[in-house]
Amino acid sequence: MVTRSVSPPRALCLDLDETVLNNHGVHDAAILRTAEEVATTQPGLESTGLVEAYNQVVGTYGAEVEGSWDGGGLDGASFTLEAWRRALRACDCADESVVGRAAQMHERLAREGYRLFDDVHDLLEAARAAGLPLGLITNGPSDTQRTKVGALGIEPWFRTVVISGEVGVAKPETAIFEAALRGLGVEREGAWHVGDNLGTDVAGANAAGLTSVWLNRRGALRAASYPEPDVEIRSLSELIPLLAGTGAKKG
Repeated sequence: MVTRSVSPPRALCLDLDETVLNNHGVHDAAILRTAEEVATTQPGLESTGLVEAYNQVVGTYGAEVEGSWDGGGLDGASFTLEAWRRALRACDCADESVVGRAAQMHERLAREGYRLFDDVHDLLEAARAAGLPLGLITNGPSDTQRTKVGALGIEPWFRTVVISGEVGVAKPETAIFEAALRGLGVEREGAWHVGDNLGTDVAGANAAGLTSVWLNRRGALRAASYPEPDVEIRSLSELIPLLAGTGAKKG
């Protein structure tokens, strides 16, 4: 763990994806299983080709709608439906009933695969014991992110849940952090934000005047061009002693 000299937090904000939610491989598995199921009902359709087509579509279509995805102009269900429509058409299947089944199956399988990282619950318990109000700040469409929060059963832990698709602004913009602070009823001084992404979580927290915590689970090296966090950790469990003000020295 590496930290600057920091004061103990008075409030704690957390990112969702890859910080609290371990969704590694979830969508890849959902895409594969969906493609396999669809292929069994469509003569001449091969699951391997459908998976390749879907992944290619996500890359191109995702780039087209990136701003709408985070800003609330496109919901997750519509994105998934259109992605499967384009992928199936690329494989010479234009049956809308097949498109609908594929999209619904993909979303169900993804929802069933969502899980917390092992270190989340202990941190939430420690924050509650310390009397810290908790906020969740996440980029993405309202329906997609609300589904994740609901599947994990974590909403009762948080005083506020701020989703970019609902407020119309995404990390790293300061406005989304300010929305979280209003929801928590706290000032920026003493508020910490924890996330895995240097470009959105750390940069945004720094700009908004929050203490930034980079959750670097894989031990990646930070390039000089990326913003420097106030605190760097490998696990959320490393935050627990910092909640009480111990261990907050560089080392």
